[in-house]
Amino acid sequence: MTSLAAMRELSGSQDGFGGDLRFGETGPGAGLRGADKICATIAEKSLPGAGSKTWRAYLSAVAGEDGNQVDAIDRIGEGPWYDRLGRLVANSKEELPNTRPSGADEAIVDDLPNEDGVPNHQPDPGQPEVDNHDTMTGSNNQGRLQSATSTCKDWTSATGDRASGGPRLGHSWPRGGGGGMSGAHWISSHDAPGCAPGVNIVDTGGPQPGSNSVGSGGGYGGIYCFALTP
Repeated sequence: MTSLAAMRELSGSQDGFGGDLRFGETGPGAGLRGADKICATIAEKSLPGAGSKTWRAYLSAVAGEDGNQVDAIDRIGEGPWYDRLGRLVANSKEELPNTRPSGADEAIVDDLPNEDGVPNHQPDPGQPEVDNHDTMTGSNNQGRLQSATSTCKDWTSATGDRASGGPRLGHSWPRGGGGGMSGAHWISSHDAPGCAPGVNIVDTGGPQPGSNSVGSGGGYGGIYCFALTP
């Protein structure tokens, strides 16, 4: 299941969490554990009872609880995975590391839905499309750690420090990229300019000048969430 929408609401701020996903967790691996709690909380809000499943955020980290590297692709079980409405996202981990998940239902493959099964590009059919494609992963196109500066200090930092890098982002729906990027890869398309909280869902063609937020290029710091069982 993919989940992107309730991040801002859960954070208690209209600007979202930024790159700090600890969600009350402390100690080694707190960012990943907090992100998993966010996934479970979002699932429960969407479908009571779903939060009792074991949820994993599709995030990589330099160091998990044991101090070893964590790769997003290894966190989510073996599949299959479905969206909120029962549409297939992928049958297995082999189908995931493609520009778009190769086994996904045609209705969602180019617009991975939120926790309610609603397309992210136009969540309200009665309103204009929104530019909310950027989704934090910290991962390369194989779902493994992109770099030591791609995870907002393992999802514990919301500091807008461009010098230390911003999180690696995928695109929940294909969006034109710059600098030779296709902008279509759901796991790994480009880096955000920083880890600060921030929301920008009006199409402005790219990150706002001088911005250092996770959402400045089109989003609010969303994450992908997968349950270990369908």
